[in-house]
Amino acid sequence: MTTTSPIPRRFSGISGGAARLALVGVFLAFAGCEKFVADNHNTDGLQYYQQARYQEAIQEFNEATYADPKDADGYYNLAFTYYELGKKDRNPAYFKLAEENYHKCLDRDANYTDCYRGLAVMLAQQGRKEEAFKLVQGWADRQPMLADPKVELARLYEEFGDRRTAENCLVEAIEAQPDNARALTALGKIREDAGDKAQALANYKRSLESNNDQPQVASRVSALQIGTGTNVINGVPTPEVELGTLMADRDPNTKTR
Repeated sequence: MTTTSPIPRRFSGISGGAARLALVGVFLAFAGCEKFVADNHNTDGLQYYQQARYQEAIQEFNEATYADPKDADGYYNLAFTYYELGKKDRNPAYFKLAEENYHKCLDRDANYTDCYRGLAVMLAQQGRKEEAFKLVQGWADRQPMLADPKVELARLYEEFGDRRTAENCLVEAIEAQPDNARALTALGKIREDAGDKAQALANYKRSLESNNDQPQVASRVSALQIGTGTNVINGVPTPEVELGTLMADRDPNTKTR
């Protein structure tokens, strides 16, 4: 089984102290000094992580949690980095630290989507399938009006080969939040894979109406329009707005919350 893991998030993508100082006023006005300091450490940690300097990244992420103990992001970033170290070094101690920090993240933010996904992926890859499903199903049960838990549950079912249940989860997600772009995109992908191109195209278009910043979805819309002959003028598809990724929708350089 292959699972899609998220990547470290909540980095501003701003490198260098001078660039970050330009945002001091914004951060201090809206988030407080602790949040600003924590985000700086998370930004520096990402730079180390991208250079595979994992221990230095961990030090920065720890500093982020010290600066703002209530903020979930530093704990998520620690968890993800320990998980990568565990895979790299095959060291069970790192997996234990990853799991501990995933739970610390969720203690501070009970609806942290990336954290649920990261922990579920780790559990699944360790052969702890039942725990992975219990984790995400519990979230879905606690938040029946949110689409994200159902989207993540659908991801798990799809990765374990149960596309019918995955599709049902996504339909329920859209019933809960009809304009949720992630759910609409994921449902479109499942229906496209099943050969239902017309319904997939409709789902993708609805997703773009909710969020037009999805480049990969737009490319699928264009391809399906060519294939089905829809929205074609003089043999050329009408232009569509650009779009993003399907279910692995994580960009560490632009992620904010």
